[in-house]
Amino acid sequence: MPKVRRLPQRQCVACGQMRVKRELIRIVRTPDGEVRVDPTGKLSGRGAYVCPQAPCIDRALHEERLARTLERSIPEDVAEGLRGAQVRPAPPRAPVVRRILLPRPEPPSGKPHPRRRPAL
Repeated sequence: MPKVRRLPQRQCVACGQMRVKRELIRIVRTPDGEVRVDPTGKLSGRGAYVCPQAPCIDRALHEERLARTLERSIPEDVAEGLRGAQVRPAPPRAPVVRRILLPRPEPPSGKPHPRRRPAL
């Protein structure tokens, strides 16, 4: 039976909708206090997620939902980067690599295998 993986889910700070993490834009407050758009989703710090649609980005910025979540004001260059991220296509996903088990070769010997049935 194939193993089913759960995809991590996050909530948009503007609309409150739960979506797959990769579909959202992450904004992070780093340990240094800097606020940045995180396209990789791997920067350390406190993160907030926004849907990539213009209404959600505008609502998150104008109602200061991002600023409240990150406990910092959002610089204008980050706001521009956030607006620019909405039109950028998502990065391609890495190919899925599956492990294939090959049958083991039989040991070389003159005798027939003890479990194998004789040919008819």
